[in-house]
Amino acid sequence: MKRLKVLFITLWYPSKENPVLGVFIREHAKAVRLYDDVVVLHCCGPDPEYDFKRLWRMEKETDPTLSEGIPTYRLWHMPMRVAVLCEFVVVCSVLCAFRRIVAGGFRPHIIHGHVHEAGFLAVILGKLRRIPVVVTEHSTGFPRRLLERRAIRRARIAFGSADRVTPVSKSLQNAIERYGIQARFEVVPNVVDTRLFRPPRASQPRSVLKRLLVVALFSSAHTKGIPYLLKALGQLRRHRDDWRLDIVGDGPVRAEYMRLAESLGLGDKATFHGLKPKSEVAELMRASDLVVVPSLFETFSVVAAEALATGTPVLATRCGGPEEFVTDAVGRVVPPGDTQALEEGLDYMLSRLDRFVPAQISRYAVERFSPERVGQQLHAVYAACLASNAS
Repeated sequence: MKRLKVLFITLWYPSKENPVLGVFIREHAKAVRLYDDVVVLHCCGPDPEYDFKRLWRMEKETDPTLSEGIPTYRLWHMPMRVAVLCEFVVVCSVLCAFRRIVAGGFRPHIIHGHVHEAGFLAVILGKLRRIPVVVTEHSTGFPRRLLERRAIRRARIAFGSADRVTPVSKSLQNAIERYGIQARFEVVPNVVDTRLFRPPRASQPRSVLKRLLVVALFSSAHTKGIPYLLKALGQLRRHRDDWRLDIVGDGPVRAEYMRLAESLGLGDKATFHGLKPKSEVAELMRASDLVVVPSLFETFSVVAAEALATGTPVLATRCGGPEEFVTDAVGRVVPPGDTQALEEGLDYMLSRLDRFVPAQISRYAVERFSPERVGQQLHAVYAACLASNAS
């Protein structure tokens, strides 16, 4: 297998200011690194240190906890108030950054844009440099129908011009196509760090009190469905009390959720832990009996896949991603935004936890979402793009 050189272009990527932004894109880069050489160009937006002397600024990331061994460059551009001029400046800055990366000795065989806006930049660069382009889409903007006219136009150009478009789920592909956008689609899932998210090294005795876990960021749009989960548990407590809930996450509505839990009589049953590093999330998953994903919208649900990798069954909603891999053998799926269905799903799973085998659940996840598996899929996509362009 010949190693290729792949340049990632993305607007989302972990940074000092936001260490969780686009973590799933970095996981894709780490998977690619197993079989190909990868460099990341993170387009950060307007330059906060702009001094009227330069159109753009690029710096190499020096924090190893952020780069994780992948050469990563941060790119900022001159602030512009006029949209058309801003777009021109962004494209120019990407072209200049590309030339500097090539001058440094990295000449990519493939340009891989992540999310349609970066994909738009990737296809312009690809056309100018005659390099095949792959675009991966992650955004919930498509299933939520949030895209404005300008974004739709960019997405149509990006996806229609790319050699391959790799949405992270079939559901997301369908949501893109509902905009009337056609492309050469091939679904490639998100990645789970299966060395971190693994089953317990030895079987653990389970308490009579079942541990439920939810991991989410709390947005004011409530897209992760936390209010529905809390209300479902408030109803569930009326006829069974053999559980406790751990909530990992944070956001602007955390206080609102805590008040809701209290009002539903869950003050002694629900613990809000705030944000936790992935290593602690993995430990919590291993210690849990059931991970719950009550989202209204997902394009994949990395949390559900990570839970399965630890051998923990999942109760998820049919929200645009989990239903494609949460089967009856590893969990259960219920309709989104339905408190009654969520309560019934919780009751069903709590009564049948003993039929799930952690080793089998973990093996199922590893076969689908491990860095090795996804890295192989992406390498095959790259190779196919190169072969098509050569013929």
